[in-house]
Amino acid sequence: MTVSNAEIARMLEELAELLEISGENPFRVRAYRNAARTVEGHAKPMAELVSEGADLVKLPGIGEAIARKIQLIVREGALPQLEEARQRVPPVLEALTHVRGLGPKRVKALYDALRVESVEDLRRALREGRVRDLPGFGEQTARLVEEGIKTFKAAERRVPWLEAEEIAKPLVAWLSAVEGVGKLIIAGSYRRRRSAVGDLDILATCRKGAPVMSRLTEYPQVTEVISKGDTRSSVILRYGLQVDLRVVPRASYGAALQYFTGSKAHNIALRRRAALRGLKLNEYGVFAGDKQVAGRTEKEVYARVGLPFIEPELREDQGEIDAALAGELPRPVTLGDVRGDLHCLTDASDGHLSVKALATAASKRGYQYVAVTDRFRRAAGAGRPDLKRLRRQMAAIDRLNDRLEKIVVLKGCEIDILVDGALDLPDEVLAAVDLTVCAVRSHFDLSRARQTARLLRAMDNPHFNILAHPTGRFGDERPPMDVDFERIMQGAKERGCFLELNAQPSRLDFSDIHCRLAREIGVKVAVSSGAQHEAHLDYMRLGVFQARRGWLEKGDVVNTRSLAQLRLLLRR
Repeated sequence: MTVSNAEIARMLEELAELLEISGENPFRVRAYRNAARTVEGHAKPMAELVSEGADLVKLPGIGEAIARKIQLIVREGALPQLEEARQRVPPVLEALTHVRGLGPKRVKALYDALRVESVEDLRRALREGRVRDLPGFGEQTARLVEEGIKTFKAAERRVPWLEAEEIAKPLVAWLSAVEGVGKLIIAGSYRRRRSAVGDLDILATCRKGAPVMSRLTEYPQVTEVISKGDTRSSVILRYGLQVDLRVVPRASYGAALQYFTGSKAHNIALRRRAALRGLKLNEYGVFAGDKQVAGRTEKEVYARVGLPFIEPELREDQGEIDAALAGELPRPVTLGDVRGDLHCLTDASDGHLSVKALATAASKRGYQYVAVTDRFRRAAGAGRPDLKRLRRQMAAIDRLNDRLEKIVVLKGCEIDILVDGALDLPDEVLAAVDLTVCAVRSHFDLSRARQTARLLRAMDNPHFNILAHPTGRFGDERPPMDVDFERIMQGAKERGCFLELNAQPSRLDFSDIHCRLAREIGVKVAVSSGAQHEAHLDYMRLGVFQARRGWLEKGDVVNTRSLAQLRLLLRR
């Protein structure tokens, strides 16, 4: 079995964390992190590159030593240096880096100063006030860590949807190869497109006697067989993810798919409706007495309880049944509705593609337009381009557009929102670009009132178009800002601005709840990839999943418009 890019990246990232906890050279730690980002974002599997004999050193951020480690992971499925690092660092220390408010440096400080070696040690140190007294912590960080512990255990058991997909695809292909297997689908939170997945619930129909259960337990990635039966088996994969496989009769397939897709709250509401009609609904079908009256398809199940089909992403018992009864169910936006990407970085700042390569990659995905939104500041520094380079890039984009036929490159930039609400570029420069993507990149800890006022003042600038990653959350490393989102959305609507749903897995900070609120207020959302590599352009679908879960329709998403319609909207 081949090792996925996500798994290789995870090994390199874990090695970086363990080395940082051990106090290793920070340049070495950074090298592993950079390599992990390159691997994760590369369009082609590393396993394929290694089998072709490709020179991995040509990839950004990968030197000879790390290239050899990637080759070793591909060939052996393991990395000896990682195993050695795990032996040196107590396992709980690496796990604690995933507590919100903590990272490798802070975990090392807790271990060195307070001998924190477990979650209970950390709780005790917090209760006794010893954490806030450590240099580099303080009261606010201590409170953040205390909140992070509450969700730590639940988060440990889940993996990002994209990672779950990389695990699931080869497993589904493995099971589908069994002769006699008919339908085979993954249900559960995976099918509802939750941003994180706890386990994989697989449903199958198959001919009697087809050895699909043996096929599952023989899968090379299985480390533990929990149970094995004729119609249900459960295993643990080496990624730590549990897989439950159920074989169901064709006559019950729709009912089983609906039941195991969930959510639990949605299913309870459906069963209640069935009961009011004198029916019984379970995973085997819809029954009137002992007679099955529906169950072969999901549509049949919903129709029997008096409802139209409800898309899996909407099944959370958050008003979807009432909306269905009232004929007001949304028609959620689809990936095919998206006509362009409005937030992409090139090699002029933090990206790895030239403008031309970005245009080619976006065109391959059927887009009509793509926005180059490199990060610019008034002064050069920290690897950021200065205003002269911005103007040169704009001129180069104009020349490129003269040659392109199927796609238009929009001239944009990502701009810092300063603490007073000003934008970190002069108005004459902002007036020259096609669109601006404006982001908070500092002072995330302002009070709710000050942070809200800061964003509203920024949107007062007539050149402000899109509020990028509006909550400021970044994975487990940075919590969301405290902002009055209702006021921000109302302010954006009044000013003709848009809010971004950034589809980067470490972002996705504009939640389904935010999407629902945006739709109610009437402010448009830009679903963007934030791409730095070509493969990142495909993060767009994660954003679309989130938008669908938030009831957004095609008309609610600004980049479903044609280029001419988009240009009108950007003029505010």
